[in-house]
Amino acid sequence: MSRATIPQPTATAPLIAELASRLGIAPDSALLSGAPLELAAAAVDASHYLLTPRLLMRARTAADVSSAMAAAANLRVPMTFRAGGTSLSGQSLSQGLLVDVRRHFRDIEVLDGGLRVRMQPGATVRQVNARLARFGRKLGPDPASEIACTMGGVIANNSSGMTCGTTANTYQTLESVVLVLPSGTIVDSSLPDADEKLLRDEPGLHALLLELRKRCLEPQHRTEIERQYAHKNTMGYGLNSLVDHESPVEMLAHLMVGSEGTLGFVAEATLRTIPDLKHVATSLLHFPTLAAATAQLGELVGSGANVVELLDAASLRVCREDSVGDVLPSTSSADEAALLVEYQAAAPDELAELTDRSRELIASLGGEQTSDPRRRGALWQLRKGLYTKVAGDRPSGTTALLEDVAVPLPELAPVCVELQRMFAGHGYRESVIFGHAKDGNIHFLVNEDFRDDVCVQRYEAFTEDMVQLVLDHGGSLKAEHGTGRIMAPYVERQYGAELFGVMKQVKQACDPAGILNPGSVLVEQKPADEAKAQLLDEVKLTPSVEAEVDRCVECGYCEPVCPSADLTLTPRQRIVVRRAIAQARAEGKDELVATLEEQQRYPLIDTCAVDGMCSTACPLGINTGDLVRRLRAEQANPVLQAGWQAAAKGWGPFTAAAAVGMNVVQKLPTPLLNAPLGVARRVIGTDVMPTLSAELPGGGARRHPVPADDPSYLYLPACVNTMFGTPDGVPLATRVLGLAQRAGVALEVPDDAAGLCCGTPWKSKGMTRGYEVMTERVARVLGHASQSGRLTIVCDATSCTEGLEIAARHAGVELHFMDALEFVATEVLPKLPPVTKVSSAVLHPTCSSTQLGLNAALQTIAGFVADEVVVPMAWRCCAFAGDRGLLHPELTASATAPEAAEVNARSFDLYLSANRTCELGMTRATGHEYTHVLAVLEQMLLDQERGPSPSGRPRARNVRYRR
Repeated sequence: MSRATIPQPTATAPLIAELASRLGIAPDSALLSGAPLELAAAAVDASHYLLTPRLLMRARTAADVSSAMAAAANLRVPMTFRAGGTSLSGQSLSQGLLVDVRRHFRDIEVLDGGLRVRMQPGATVRQVNARLARFGRKLGPDPASEIACTMGGVIANNSSGMTCGTTANTYQTLESVVLVLPSGTIVDSSLPDADEKLLRDEPGLHALLLELRKRCLEPQHRTEIERQYAHKNTMGYGLNSLVDHESPVEMLAHLMVGSEGTLGFVAEATLRTIPDLKHVATSLLHFPTLAAATAQLGELVGSGANVVELLDAASLRVCREDSVGDVLPSTSSADEAALLVEYQAAAPDELAELTDRSRELIASLGGEQTSDPRRRGALWQLRKGLYTKVAGDRPSGTTALLEDVAVPLPELAPVCVELQRMFAGHGYRESVIFGHAKDGNIHFLVNEDFRDDVCVQRYEAFTEDMVQLVLDHGGSLKAEHGTGRIMAPYVERQYGAELFGVMKQVKQACDPAGILNPGSVLVEQKPADEAKAQLLDEVKLTPSVEAEVDRCVECGYCEPVCPSADLTLTPRQRIVVRRAIAQARAEGKDELVATLEEQQRYPLIDTCAVDGMCSTACPLGINTGDLVRRLRAEQANPVLQAGWQAAAKGWGPFTAAAAVGMNVVQKLPTPLLNAPLGVARRVIGTDVMPTLSAELPGGGARRHPVPADDPSYLYLPACVNTMFGTPDGVPLATRVLGLAQRAGVALEVPDDAAGLCCGTPWKSKGMTRGYEVMTERVARVLGHASQSGRLTIVCDATSCTEGLEIAARHAGVELHFMDALEFVATEVLPKLPPVTKVSSAVLHPTCSSTQLGLNAALQTIAGFVADEVVVPMAWRCCAFAGDRGLLHPELTASATAPEAAEVNARSFDLYLSANRTCELGMTRATGHEYTHVLAVLEQMLLDQERGPSPSGRPRARNVRYRR
């Protein structure tokens, strides 16, 4: 079976040369890559297919895409556009040229007060909706994968989702597109003369579209087209475009929806938005059987329910095992099922009317409606990410295959029952059915082992039976995931020869060379042996390689939150590369193994921030940082291991020396220092020797014990504040102690505070021996000082609070920790007098505050000092990650660039965060001095207590906090 292979230079070199010439760049430009590791990382999407590209291109503009099309057509090289890679049927894969349009196509522009939104293909659904939220609007398409799926994929697949049905999906809400045809023609359908321009630039295509419309309007064809699109349907090309629109440019624009990048490239799209209905009531209805659940669909839909999501017994079993079973009945059965039902409204009275009308029905089905956000969040956790949870539960080494079908609503119950019978008949004991039951749209998943020819034959037989079942019930073989590779051979069977012929003419007219994403929408029916051979050639194997990440189903949910995504690799790609190495080793491809292992050090290991943010987005909670930390430990230099172990034994003197060193550094010109450091980095290694930058402060104060007669809490100031001083020279510990004193809360700093650390520097670097030393000391000292855990331990750096919790668990002791943010928000703020607020503050949450659930407390404190608190929409982990920002400043620069651009688009009175290294990273990125929110709060209290300045004017609080 195919797997990532080293491209042959003779095959790739002409393509590189022609692309470089057309783009006006050097052949070795970073925009083009034939490196085996990058190709292996890009070779997968979330589907069960694997096609390894010959070349990866990172397009910057529509003109770049046009040049790539011309080069590919000239050399007869297939090409595919890749944005999110969440495709579930191989639509974002290529064996030729793979064009990445995510890094440079992310613009979002809200129009007409939110009624419309213009965006590029690299923006995710969540990012677009975040921009629309302040206007009370959202996109119509609402796929469950909104955190990761990009607008390019949404348009390419005609995505819908849980509520929009066929009335607010991508097709119905599309207003205009800017598209690039393989001929190089750029079409902007929003222009008043767009149709005339299309006639002038593409007369043959213009004429053909009019001819095809005339044919589709013939009664027998129109009737069939209307039947096909009465329910969700993304099989083949959207022939309803030819019926619904009169002008060829509008026909063409809407044909692009669901075309999976096989007709042209959508460089920009404008969609009409819909109201974001904030008033909701949700119920979970439990049934003894799937048939009993589906039998209630008609009445529930008729009651006005906006959402009716189906979960079968296997789905519920996974939910119970995945820590959300508290909202499910404690008893289970082999045949059980559930419906997640939700009513939505724009105003409370409208919701009340809906719930009053449906209350009796819901109660008769054993349900109870709730508007409580926590309860609703738990219910939706059952549904969102369900595919990933179910696929992650598959037996090791097998492949999860997900398909989605739609049938008229009255046919759903018999189809579901028959599907279950087919699962049993073909031996798929762990199959799952779930989906958008309101629309007659279900997803089903089976696990298959494609290493076994018998299993391949079983899957082919099951697919044939499933196709016949759905078509016999008047349904569509694909509902919202696009046609995809597994269903492309069945398009003609669903539509018949004449309408299939119309589709072929559309493809031929738009892409005469046939280079765009072949195999994703239209293919001729293949003989059984040929189809089997292709399936074997293109199937993706998922070998078991690392315990930390083996459950990964490569869905890509982790990618938008990863700080290294725009520089090197994402968490998904790190896992993919490790799987590629394992597969190459199993196949005896020693040269490929050596190449990938050699190339993985910098992108896979060195530039991972190990911040754990990937786990917050992953439905399975996978932290790829755990994998990277282990790899670092396995590859750690013994000399460094010994050095870091020595540092752990003498951490107090080490941090004091580091503070002195920072004081020296601050007094010397940065270029003077970086010259010898640059030499050392080249000799010793860039992952060992740091580089310095102008924003670095002098050293901080050494931590000293602070006794208390009857302490309420034990307080451990973070060592990072010893190594890096504060902007105004006042230690953060002084600020925290001052706040506690105002609230009458006694804090005690233990005797050996200077020698303690959370252990994160050792853990993140893989310095296991030093980590053991430090965690043992933390457990011993804090265990004694906290009176065997009686006192809660407060820490003033969010990353250290998280690290201390992990260190205590590692050492096997039960200690209780509280971050200073939570401490101040709950114990101090209620006892403080109000302060005169500044007008505005920008707030950078940290990865640790996010993972510890502290962002609400952080925003509460920020709101105490500023009238307006802005968390940038482009916020993500700054990737400073202890010293990672000193070792690889390019990582922090890449991670912070979008947020910095947003911050610098306006001015703020305060620039706030809650961790010293994060403050340094954002100071470097924006040029504004970021300060710990607690330091600002305490200083403002001090200013207020001192009264007005001698001049009689209020003190300029913002001067000391911003650069």
